[in-house]
Amino acid sequence: MIKFSRFLILVTMFSIFGLLGTRAVSALTFSSDVEVGFTFNPMISISLSSADLVIPELAPGSMADSNEITVTVTTNTAYGYTLNATVGQEDDYETRDLVLDNNGSGSSNSVTAPVFSSLNFGASEATIATDSTWGYAYKTSETNSTWSNYSGLPLYSDNDNVTTLINTDAAAASDYITFKIGARASTTQASGEYKNVINFIAVANPEPQLGPVACEGGKICYNVNALSGTEGAMGQQAKDDSNNDIVDGASVTLLASNYSRAGYGFAGWSDVYDYDINPNAKFYGPNETITVPNGTTTDGLSLYAVWIKSVGYLQNSAVVNTLCGNGSNSLTIAPTDGTANLDSVSALTDQRDDQTYAIAKLADGKCWMIENLRLESTNSDNSTGTLAQGYGTSTTFGNFGGLADAESTNFSNSTTANSLYYSGTQSGTASINIGTINIPGQRMPRYNNLNTTNRATNPTSNTFTGDNTTGGMYSYGNYYTWSAAIANLTSTGTTDSSVTNTSLCPTGWRLPLGNNSTGDIEQGAADAANKVGGFSYLDRKMGGTGSSQSTAAASLRWRTFPNNFLYSGYFNGSSAYNRGSSGNYWSSTAYKYGYSYYLSLRSSYVSPGGPYIDKYYGYSIRCTASAGT
Repeated sequence: MIKFSRFLILVTMFSIFGLLGTRAVSALTFSSDVEVGFTFNPMISISLSSADLVIPELAPGSMADSNEITVTVTTNTAYGYTLNATVGQEDDYETRDLVLDNNGSGSSNSVTAPVFSSLNFGASEATIATDSTWGYAYKTSETNSTWSNYSGLPLYSDNDNVTTLINTDAAAASDYITFKIGARASTTQASGEYKNVINFIAVANPEPQLGPVACEGGKICYNVNALSGTEGAMGQQAKDDSNNDIVDGASVTLLASNYSRAGYGFAGWSDVYDYDINPNAKFYGPNETITVPNGTTTDGLSLYAVWIKSVGYLQNSAVVNTLCGNGSNSLTIAPTDGTANLDSVSALTDQRDDQTYAIAKLADGKCWMIENLRLESTNSDNSTGTLAQGYGTSTTFGNFGGLADAESTNFSNSTTANSLYYSGTQSGTASINIGTINIPGQRMPRYNNLNTTNRATNPTSNTFTGDNTTGGMYSYGNYYTWSAAIANLTSTGTTDSSVTNTSLCPTGWRLPLGNNSTGDIEQGAADAANKVGGFSYLDRKMGGTGSSQSTAAASLRWRTFPNNFLYSGYFNGSSAYNRGSSGNYWSSTAYKYGYSYYLSLRSSYVSPGGPYIDKYYGYSIRCTASAGT
């Protein structure tokens, strides 16, 4: 018979020892020095269900398996472990083969002794087909019904090679493997006990570290750049803006992010993973158009998500005033010369749903959310997230973020939050009765969460189609009809350029003003000192004219870090359109009864709040702070 009788188990341990010293004392006080210390020994151990692997009967000219043993690693280390295996042992078995024990001493005392040759290390065979050979097979607790193919183990002294049987994180630290060997004998094999030693080595995994990530030549790779708390996936970008392969010097519009990270806002992309400490870091907006640097053709371009940790709530006026004011601890105004850094950027959390948004003090000196709003309704009428084109007689759209009615001012700045109907007319529609109010031809407010709830892995392209079934980019946010955006039934916009003061923005934040001619003036203000939150005002501060401009440079100003306006497209009927090629953002300014002003953004065109459109379209929302100005 073939019998294995010895196992070598190697265990990695380490210790931490600390001292706490004494402090100075005042007069008339006596203090003795007491040394305090402790030893911390992370535990890692291997247990075997049997000390032997034995093939009890191996007939000449046949193949047989040994008994199965279970190998279990137990550890309390934070990052799991790696279980490796080798074969052989110093002095006795300096070979990968099973060696005939001629004298019964357990030693391979003759290099000419008969052997069972090991399968080649790294090779896999469905069966052991060659006479006088042996190999191992195993299965893990996660794939307990599937054995690996037979293979050979590396020699214990081969430092360049190792067989890894399992590599777990802390959550799977109790995993185990089932292990066996198999051998095939020739018809002339010498009889006797064939022996060797298999070594199982458990090593505690080190703390994971972020680092640079390689990319394929001619591709742009988007890395989540965080070790935990993230969701989403992205593929490589393979085409430039002319739909050609990406080469050095190509013009490429970067892809928006499909990642999210709990407690962090997404501020854009960087060309280095350690952007927070790297003075040479470059920052890009999610849809910024860049000239790819030299080396991209051969090495690709790795970009890394820029995460900003939340420092408080969007609804906390004290925090917002500090960040957005003019004090020594406030954010700096984002430069417009392409040298943007993180000094102008922070992040705050919406207390309604715990979504975190990066914010920045943009060129107009005001704080803006630099991510699209992702707020969702918890009301049953809107839980499906569809932008319904139908009509109804009642809805309570106001219960956003699960807040009680008494907390409605936290999201709408209005006590009329539960009366949210679309205020545009449609031909052939019926009237809706709301209590004692009769409004002819109203369309209910809706939002759509296609991008945030139906993520798709980013294709190897630089645009998304408007196909409703393909999912969307998380940073595109949700789409809202204007009635949902303004969160107010009574502000119907029946007069030209009327402005609503209510919105879905958090308390202390507001929708930006529209209308190029008057959008830079706060409603009710008569002097230029109160210019706040207007699309056209921001455009002028960024170097534009405040009016429609048909140039790529004008579009680029809005998409450059940290302005970060996106080609998030729009939603109408039951489909999304123009994702990856246009951006549309509601203002708080109505054009007339059925229409509202909005920001229109294309690759070679921008109109900062000048155009107007039917209020039933699903557009994006960006909020600007009314506090801290």
